[in-house]
Amino acid sequence: MGWYTSLYIVLVFYFSAVGYSVTDPNDLKILNDFKNGLDNPELLKWPADGDDPCGPPSWPHVFCSNGRVTQIQVQNLGLKGSLPQNFNQLSKLYNIGLQRNKFNGKLPIFSGLSELEFAYLDFNEFDTIPSDFFYGLSSLRVLALDYNPLNKSTGWSIPDSLANSVQLTNLSFIQCNLVGPVPEYLGTLPSLMALKLSYNSLSGEIPANFGQSLMQILWLNDQADGGMTGPIDVVAKMVSLEQLWLHGNQFTGTIPEDIGALTSLKDLNLNRNQLVGLIPGSLANMKLDNLVLNNNQLMGPIPKFKAGNVSYDSNSFCQSEPGVACAADVNALLDFLGGMNYPVNLVSQWSGNDPCEGPWLGLTCNPNSKVSIINLPRHNLSGTLSPSIANLDSLMEIRLGRNRINGSIPKNFTELKSLRVLDLSDNNVGPPLPEFHDGVKLVIEGNPLLVGTSNHSNVPPSPVSSPPPESAQSPSTETKPDNTPPSPITHSSSNSSSSSIYVHSQPQSSKRLKLLIVAGIAAVGILVLMGILLSIYCCKKKKKALEASSSIVVHPRDPSDPENLVKIAVSNSTMGSISAQTATSSGSTNSGATENSHVIESGNLVISVQVLRKVTKNFAQENEVGRGGFGTVYKGELEDGTKIAVKRMEAGVMTGKAVDEFQAEIGVLSKVRHRHLVSLLGYSIEGSERLLVYEYMPHVMGKITTKVDVFSYGVVLMELLTGLTALDEERSEERRYLAEWFWRIKSSKEKLMAAIDPAFEANEETLESIAIIAELAGHCTAREPYHRPDMGHVVNVLSQLVEKWKPTIDESDCYSGIDYSLPLPQMLKVWQEAESKEISYTSLEDSKGSIPARPAGFADSFTSSDGR
Repeated sequence: MGWYTSLYIVLVFYFSAVGYSVTDPNDLKILNDFKNGLDNPELLKWPADGDDPCGPPSWPHVFCSNGRVTQIQVQNLGLKGSLPQNFNQLSKLYNIGLQRNKFNGKLPIFSGLSELEFAYLDFNEFDTIPSDFFYGLSSLRVLALDYNPLNKSTGWSIPDSLANSVQLTNLSFIQCNLVGPVPEYLGTLPSLMALKLSYNSLSGEIPANFGQSLMQILWLNDQADGGMTGPIDVVAKMVSLEQLWLHGNQFTGTIPEDIGALTSLKDLNLNRNQLVGLIPGSLANMKLDNLVLNNNQLMGPIPKFKAGNVSYDSNSFCQSEPGVACAADVNALLDFLGGMNYPVNLVSQWSGNDPCEGPWLGLTCNPNSKVSIINLPRHNLSGTLSPSIANLDSLMEIRLGRNRINGSIPKNFTELKSLRVLDLSDNNVGPPLPEFHDGVKLVIEGNPLLVGTSNHSNVPPSPVSSPPPESAQSPSTETKPDNTPPSPITHSSSNSSSSSIYVHSQPQSSKRLKLLIVAGIAAVGILVLMGILLSIYCCKKKKKALEASSSIVVHPRDPSDPENLVKIAVSNSTMGSISAQTATSSGSTNSGATENSHVIESGNLVISVQVLRKVTKNFAQENEVGRGGFGTVYKGELEDGTKIAVKRMEAGVMTGKAVDEFQAEIGVLSKVRHRHLVSLLGYSIEGSERLLVYEYMPHVMGKITTKVDVFSYGVVLMELLTGLTALDEERSEERRYLAEWFWRIKSSKEKLMAAIDPAFEANEETLESIAIIAELAGHCTAREPYHRPDMGHVVNVLSQLVEKWKPTIDESDCYSGIDYSLPLPQMLKVWQEAESKEISYTSLEDSKGSIPARPAGFADSFTSSDGR
């Protein structure tokens, strides 16, 4: 019987070995290292060391096959601690679930786990990712690293080694500090269905080869540090998409027209980007579950959508109701923008349904509220001319010189019967050249493709303006010297003995003069309002005008350098004529000045153009800080360290009358002083150059806009009406911020009257005017910049109050001999002359009324932009 017993024992051990394999010793060691590295290993409920994890009985959360560990599933256990770095020795591991715990430290090395298919490592506290983490993961299908603070200080990029995981179907790296561009190879992974990369710091464009992908889910939303950029055209080729999230980036361009080809798409979010142009009809017709278009710069009409849930707030639509068409002129101008690829500097200004109302940059309208001039030289326009411009039948001038326009001039431009000037100089326009009627001045110099082209334009040449700065011209054009005479190019023609294409064009002197006059309107508007308010105050209180204080502006220069010529003007009550007190830092005349240079003696620092060219690096584009309706602003720094902002006005010929007008405006601007207004430091007039020099003030994300100026002016109006400062920490929380509080009370007659400065002694007679000014102040400080008026509208509102509030009682202690029946320009001249003698009627520097000084603790640099 002995041999039977022996056989039985052998069989028992044999079947035991087959049915209940002993765990691989190395796998057992790694599991024990895993347990021992935890702060709370008891949550695993694993037996003591030495037991067999593969059983019987098997350990909780561990799965084996033939003695090898194949799965570890410990998700949602609240485990905390670091993991052993030798996880890649579990060579049979194909599924690991560590998600939603508190694992920290360095991610375990997965390099070489060729059988790993599923790795869920998300929602932990891993802070480091090994450089070889993705090597050799040839079977990987799902990988999730979401919500781990990986490489927090520097970030990390998706490595190229992941390209070998060709079976990958789901890749999720949400909020784990990814940086850099999205790898192109992700678009070529044949099995990738879902790519989720939200809440990182990715940059660059969507790779072009994503158009080949069969992805169903793509999340690229909410990237920090500026986010992703470029067009989104490629997504229209991703025909399998069901969910597309691109919100919270800086994608540009238009929504692709062929996006309607995405028939499986159900959820599209484009919120908070910089998309422009019209909403494609194909998108409006898509039966989406969700469509979000908010916070872009979309234009044109709002279509009627077929989507279930749709939102499109905070765009630049011409209408507020879906299905309502834009005005015909707006449609034509939007087509023009489309041809120019929707330049951002125009898109941000062209909103609404009436180009003759609001801030439509570069457009001028006639008295019939029809667009008569398109004036957009040097605006970086790039694209082709739209034939729709011919629908603007009142157009008299089209000025688009020094851009990068290509293509040909649409033939139907010849149908513009009112057209007198078409300036396309220094572009890349090509033939054929349409034949315009004899009254059209066609300016095509600087278009190399049109060399030798003839045209019938028989208008005589007008005087030439100085060319714009070299930094503003297209790289492909050649700079012409200042004051180059007009150069007609004459060609023979079968229809006439000769025809001329003029190389420069110039608007009539009166139009240039208007530009000069309007340049000072904002400051004059302030002066007019101060005159109104101070007159009311003065008549009520019988107070004498304050005496003007003496002023001197000195900036030392090197007298040996002729480019640094500076004139100093000093004025006070004892010096008599201001012109007699003007001195220079050099005895010689500035060699850079032209014959028609003018010296305006009005108490300002006079600087030569050469100095300003030097400190702005010849008006280099790198120093450009903003553009306005009358010119471009550049920053610079004088040799003594003074930081300045130079406004370079549109160039034009200066007549004697224009110089006189400009002189009056300089006089006004130099006297305006207020803590919420930048000060005019100086000016320069040489040849056709007109430059204003202001104190430089740092500003709203590096942008200077007319809408910021208007906001600041609105705050000043509120201060004048209430006698309160813009911000006072000592006031109650409700009244602490003047603009915010004023908005709440301005529509209530009782609350408004209670808020008015008692010095005005407001009554029913003055209430109407006060209400108008209060409403204007609220309009100027509207939350959205495009809801604010331009300064022209402000002056129009205030000018209507001038006649009504001219003083009728001749009291010398109030008015000191000023004849208020004079026209406004003459009154300004009287004020200017009086200030040079001893009297100050409306100096904002000295007359602050009941407005208190800057509160203690406020920095000297505090401006209205801080209040905004």
